[in-house]
Amino acid sequence: MTSNYNLTSFDSSEKLAIALSVEIADILNTSIEKNGKATLLVSGGNTPKLFFEKLSHQDIDWSNVYIGLVDERCVNNKHEDSNENLVKKHLIKNLARNATFISMYSKDFELNSVNKNYHKYFFRTDVLVLGMGEDGHTASIFPELDDLDKLYKSQEFCEVTKPKNAEYERITLSLGSILNAKNIFLHIEGKNKYKVFCKAAKDKDLFPISKILYNDKKTIEVYFS
Repeated sequence: MTSNYNLTSFDSSEKLAIALSVEIADILNTSIEKNGKATLLVSGGNTPKLFFEKLSHQDIDWSNVYIGLVDERCVNNKHEDSNENLVKKHLIKNLARNATFISMYSKDFELNSVNKNYHKYFFRTDVLVLGMGEDGHTASIFPELDDLDKLYKSQEFCEVTKPKNAEYERITLSLGSILNAKNIFLHIEGKNKYKVFCKAAKDKDLFPISKILYNDKKTIEVYFS
């Protein structure tokens, strides 16, 4: 089995953000035309901020778009470390202000309820955008987790986990729910992450992101700058 991806490189973050936002807007618009709605799952962190800003200006019928998260920290949604807070600040504004956001974590959080809700809205989501850390993690599937194998094999849409060096528990999509997305993009920037990506692309068991790249369901679109 070989890794299954297309790599598109850009010489600036700006060019990448524009190209990725245009490509995803096209997919979302096509889904709205066919199905009357579109769904999008995104990741947090610093890397996607510019992409979010560009996407928020795309001409889409945002009132028929549902947006959710790939993973979330178990913190208040106003907290500076909340991915929901980040997405609302950088994406759900401008033309995208009428999109519907589906929270992953709230003060009355119950994993069973989140699983039902996320499965309802995002099973085989139209678009899923992943990031990657320099340790090879993606979503909140970290290489040092004691329950790593559980996240790889889980039949649930989401799971709760606690990275060893992290301050908060996290909710994350399982590997299976990630790979059920119709279109998967991996957005990475910087030389260090590119080196990790190249290693992951050569060994299916090296990092969590390797499991994405070596899937046998679909080609992963990798955008790098």
